[in-house]
Parts: sequence; structure tokens; C-alpha cells
Amino acid sequence: MFIAMNRFRVAPGREADFEEVWRARDSHLEGVPGFREFQLLRGPSHEDHTLFASHSIWESREAFEAWTKSEAFRKAHAGAGDTKGMYLGPPQFEGFDVVL
Repeated sequence: MFIAMNRFRVAPGREADFEEVWRARDSHLEGVPGFREFQLLRGPSHEDHTLFASHSIWESREAFEAWTKSEAFRKAHAGAGDTKGMYLGPPQFEGFDVVL
């Protein structure tokens, strides 16, 4: 299995907006080969940001990488530029191969 995570630093006061963007969006993940599960995680709040992470589980790294090159990926990320001022910098990607 493979776990893909993106960490987002969200501007103070924009947390509800960020969560609504994720609630309202069509992820286009249903039916994608190798996709297993998704969660949006809210982490600690700091003076300058609140940490969030998207967390998806895939059957393999190859399945995840195939999705990133797919039409479903392009559709899921089509409106990403409409959230200016919500983020403090770009998301930070972290990928993990499951060992145990």
C-alpha cells in the first residue's frame, strides 16, 4: 500500500472556508483503480496558520502515480487556483510506502 499526504498551511480565519472547499468539491476518486480511502485531517493551530493534511490510501505507489496523470486528477484539481489568500504557500507533498 501507499499513503499520499499533502500538508496545507491555512491562513488564520480561513479554516471554515478551506473545509468547505473540500466538502463541496468532487474528488473524482470513486472508481479510480487502486484508490482505497481518503481523509481530510485538521491539525494544530499556530499564530500564523492552521495545519491541515489530505490523506489518501492507495493499493500501490504505481496506482497513485497513474491517478496523478489521469483525467480524473485534472478534473479534481481544476478549481485549485480559486482559493487565493487561503493558503500560506503551496501544499507540501509526502508519500509513504507502507512497511507494516
